Amino acid sequence: MAGSVPEVTDSNFQAEVIESDEATLVDFWAPWCGPCRAVSPVLEEIDGERSDVRVVKLNTDDNQQTAAKYGIMSIPTMIVFKNGAPVGQIVGAMPKPRLNAEIDRILG
Repeated sequence: MAGSVPEVTDSNFQAEVIESDEATLVDFWAPWCGPCRAVSPVLEEIDGERSDVRVVKLNTDDNQQTAAKYGIMSIPTMIVFKNGAPVGQIVGAMPKPRLNAEIDRILG
């Protein structure tokens, strides 16, 4: 599907997120999660519109190791990584203006 957000996994998380030169927002989600599905198209738009952050998603059902490492308790949870470290977390689905405001605040 065009413009869809790339998936990351336990096995490529290090290379795709931790070692990335750009700020990366990781959407921790699962296929059965309604709010996750609701926020997905919003994140695709943000990924297409912003040059200061890259958006990827991680299926917590398939990649429990990474989800556990970052203490994901509820989904959707989005964590912004910068220079290999988590710099901010957004929990829950929210409208695009609020998501953008949260990302702005985190990237500061």
